[in-house]
Amino acid sequence: MATKEQIRILIVDDVAETRENLRKLLSFAPDIEIIGAAASGQEGIELAKQFQPHIILMDINMPGMDGIAATEAILQEVPMTQVVVLSVQGESDYLRRAMLAGARDFLTKPPSGDELMGTIRQVYETGKKRAAVVAPTQQVAQAAAPTTAERLKHAGNIIAVYSPKGGVGCTTVAVNLAIALQQQVGTSKKIGLVDANFQFGDIGVMLNLSAGRSIADLVSQFDTLDNDMLSSALSAHGSGVKVLLAPPHPEAADSLMISTSDGGMGGSSALKPILSMMRQEFDIIIVDMWSRVDDVALTLFDMTTMIVLVVTPNIPAIKNARMFLEIAGKLGYPTENIALVVNRADRRTGIRVDQIAQALIPVAAQIPPDDQAVLTAANRGVPFVMHDQSRPIAQGILQLSEYILNRFRETDAEQEEEDDEAGRRLGRLFR
Repeated sequence: MATKEQIRILIVDDVAETRENLRKLLSFAPDIEIIGAAASGQEGIELAKQFQPHIILMDINMPGMDGIAATEAILQEVPMTQVVVLSVQGESDYLRRAMLAGARDFLTKPPSGDELMGTIRQVYETGKKRAAVVAPTQQVAQAAAPTTAERLKHAGNIIAVYSPKGGVGCTTVAVNLAIALQQQVGTSKKIGLVDANFQFGDIGVMLNLSAGRSIADLVSQFDTLDNDMLSSALSAHGSGVKVLLAPPHPEAADSLMISTSDGGMGGSSALKPILSMMRQEFDIIIVDMWSRVDDVALTLFDMTTMIVLVVTPNIPAIKNARMFLEIAGKLGYPTENIALVVNRADRRTGIRVDQIAQALIPVAAQIPPDDQAVLTAANRGVPFVMHDQSRPIAQGILQLSEYILNRFRETDAEQEEEDDEAGRRLGRLFR
């Protein structure tokens, strides 16, 4: 009979007594193996690279390199390692920063034996599921021909998260989707997130990012826009996602919302070159949109690879979604490039998901309601998909991200096959 894999643990704490206490607590668990202990953040990085642990128990407050900086560095070097942060009471700000750095869970010092072992096992199982998703994606990236990789590098996919009905959770879906995609593809691809709700965008709040720079700064330098300016306007999030925030004040959005027909700045003439430049820098760009269908929205739809159409199980939202699908058909947007997502899917509303699919198009993903997780995430500025991927609401987001990645892999394979066939035809011409 095969021996069950042991969970390899690395302890990082500058206090020798704490390291020894953790070692003793875990010595009673037959499925857990302590593979090393580090007295500093820098030593933790070196041991993590050497031993490739499943889980690192990381202290936050350490002299020199603290646990937050060490977590960021370790996850760059050993991305499949899961970090559990250990903290004393009253360090909520540190905990938020640690979660943004990529930590999977946190415990208050000193943890009980049952609490510690339970958290380790839960985080380990979540990490196994994540590895199962990331591995095929990395294999596909490694197997791709150089010409395909080069093409993707210069033509990122734009995904518009949209609903013709306000209040259905587009921003929540967009933010968590961007982070889920970044987690699944790791460092092999770059994910961008754009807040296109120019007047009242909430992505900055949802990610606890300050809007010191925003998309409005790019419009003001429209004539000299280049990659360096784009980079300076982006905000880096701890998940690895780069974010182009909405203007900090509604009046600053005027230049972005004005539709111009004379080639001046503003409206679609401002958005198109910005997104075109982002396509050169990112593999996938998630755009959180507003509910109106105007020329700015149509410009964005024209550039998208996929529209994520968000609907909730109520008649007004379904009616509006059906009207949008009719408009999309008239404008020539293929139905197969529209991914229908049922948010707050709950049969207690009296409308089942299969009924929504029958009235609209097949459902790509359904996200169950979880008001507590959504409100806590918004108030803390830490998206729920970063905090606990075992919750059904997070699983719904992961279902959507997997659907998108599978669709893109299929499209890439088809494009590669077309390129190969074109090459064979060209070869026959010169025989």
